[in-house]
Amino acid sequence: MNVRYARRGLSSLAVASMALLAVGCGADEKPKADKPASTSVAPSKGGSATQGSQTAEEPTETLAVLKGQEGLELAVTLAERDAGGFLTVKGTIKNTGSTSAVLSGLLRGNETEVMKHGNSLGGATLVDSAAKKRYYVLRDTDGRPLATTGISILPAGENADVFMQFPAPPASTTEVSFQLPTFEPATLKLS
Repeated sequence: MNVRYARRGLSSLAVASMALLAVGCGADEKPKADKPASTSVAPSKGGSATQGSQTAEEPTETLAVLKGQEGLELAVTLAERDAGGFLTVKGTIKNTGSTSAVLSGLLRGNETEVMKHGNSLGGATLVDSAAKKRYYVLRDTDGRPLATTGISILPAGENADVFMQFPAPPASTTEVSFQLPTFEPATLKLS
């Protein structure tokens, strides 16, 4: 086989694969302005649970506050379904202690595929008691969780905006139990 034709064939295959991937990922949908551009979030200095990348559309009320180890608190400010069949949970994790807090490796869960991608909130789950189902954080095709990654230490008094994305429970489900390893569970009302 001629090398030129082989390269052309591989190029065509790559372009076709990218097109299929784009269609499969919902490329025809308009991206939301409030979706984070990256899953990595750096801590921000002090401030309130509403500080950060929230837009005027997002609620400023706190849906639940989960207490964790070492003075950590997670204030959940959003639990919203979208048209694509996903449920996004957003909030702010804050260190209320007097010393730097090391975020436990348990937060990423114990799935091998997620663990190999480093620190994340990939261990979060939603439990729909009525339907007797548990929903795990979604993963991309490489196994990376669709959740905040890269936070390992949070200095005293600082906070970081976080998110986790799940498959959406059925429309009939109006509340779920949100669970994050090392934090107490909380009930979230879904919008």
